[in-house]
Amino acid sequence: MKKVLFILTLVVGLSLLLSSAFAEEPKYGGTLVFARGGDSVRLDPADITDGESVKACNNIYDTLVKYKEESTEVEPCLATSWETSEDGITWIFHLREGVKFHDGTPFNAEAVVISLERQLKEDHPYHFEGSDFAYWGYMYPDVESVSALDDMTVKITLKGPNASFLSNMAMFPVSIVSPAALEKYGIDIGTNPVGTGAFKFVEWIRDDRIVLEANEDYWAGRPYLDKLIIKSIPDNTVRWLELRTGSVDCIDGINPDDIAYIQRDPNLELIQQPGMNVGYLAMNFDKPPFENKLVRKAINHAINKKALIDALYQGFAIPAKNPMPPVLWGYNDNIQDYEYDPAKARELLAEAGFPDGFDTTLWAMPVPRPYMPQPMKIAEAIQSDLKKVGVNARIVTYEWGTYLEKTEDGDHDMCLLGWIGDNGDPDNFLYVLLDKDNAVKGTAGNVAFYRSDELHDILIKAIRTFDQAERTKLYMKAQEIVHEDAPWVPLAHATNVAAVKKTVYILHLHPTGNWWFNKVWIK
Repeated sequence: MKKVLFILTLVVGLSLLLSSAFAEEPKYGGTLVFARGGDSVRLDPADITDGESVKACNNIYDTLVKYKEESTEVEPCLATSWETSEDGITWIFHLREGVKFHDGTPFNAEAVVISLERQLKEDHPYHFEGSDFAYWGYMYPDVESVSALDDMTVKITLKGPNASFLSNMAMFPVSIVSPAALEKYGIDIGTNPVGTGAFKFVEWIRDDRIVLEANEDYWAGRPYLDKLIIKSIPDNTVRWLELRTGSVDCIDGINPDDIAYIQRDPNLELIQQPGMNVGYLAMNFDKPPFENKLVRKAINHAINKKALIDALYQGFAIPAKNPMPPVLWGYNDNIQDYEYDPAKARELLAEAGFPDGFDTTLWAMPVPRPYMPQPMKIAEAIQSDLKKVGVNARIVTYEWGTYLEKTEDGDHDMCLLGWIGDNGDPDNFLYVLLDKDNAVKGTAGNVAFYRSDELHDILIKAIRTFDQAERTKLYMKAQEIVHEDAPWVPLAHATNVAAVKKTVYILHLHPTGNWWFNKVWIK
């Protein structure tokens, strides 16, 4: 009898295991609604800098190489293989055969050349007036030329060796756009995107939703979903309530206060990923009195980061002391943060000639971002801290696209912003956000307009060096320079979090915080 019971138990157990395994097999079909905190600005990948635009573009377009699902290690995409010269100057990419754009035209070397040259050459017919192609200047200033060796082979020549070049080629700005669509739509390609990606563009209702449909002929295999709707819901609480009631399937940008409710809900799942990001307060060197280092150091001492993080991140962030996160190689943990010390802040302000403080403005983002889930409340907390040392900061905000344009133009005194690492390289934080090359009004990634020759020389040397141990030393020195000059108050490195219905299968969040939906499916 015991033997029979054992066999029955074994059979039942195996049946359950098989049933469970079968239940987790991917399924085709259905519509997924993904809700985020703000709308995209444009859908031309060459002409965007904001994460909300990237979320849509990543699913419409492909790049020559891509990041692996769980890391920033590079693997083939539209290029099947590549090689570089011994000096790292010349790169040859061999392209994937048989790929078509969503408009039915063929992907080839000409398309690659056009997509890159339109950013490189100001006299290119698709280098549209009013488009600044800012990211090209941030990440690809070393590109000298792009040419087609034949129909399926591209050569890229650099001005000098660049240690992060291949990783940079997996980033959204070098996504390949249909030349036929560029000719048809011109500058309106930003509202009529045509790529080779997993999803095709259907419609965009501003401040409401972007609708995409499956690319049935996708070279990597049809996505599981029939349709993807990327919906904009600015209020974090409203967004998670929509998830709870079932009108959306997946959200990011979650109030820390709501996380406990999500974790208790049997129908929802919380997904977490250590954040490769930084949220910061930038002080504009071009606006008095922030050209004064004593003032900038005083602002650093005036802000109670720990209290801010405890109250507004609730355990889902760590205080930042450097402009790059500790998950990146080259992080300098020897740096001692500016301690919260209002008395020291007042002392420094007096020494700088402001014993009674001063009046200024503090710009706050209108949308939640992974590195700053409650920007207006964070601005109010900083405003309160500054008032205690005599700095009266009036909070200013604008619509998201306008906010980005104005901060890139340097209209602010102080502003809240942040960055999500694109490629797992320190250069992507330090050079893009703090080098003098990127302190250019109209396209600034360096919105502190901080210009240090010493820092610049170190960063250029680091990107020209392929030895990672040597690069690490240089980046650690760079962080020391930035800490001493204090162009920012680095605030927090946030944990990436998202919530989904348990009927949705998402393996993980990518370290870059980017979203690709081609392998997401509804159970």
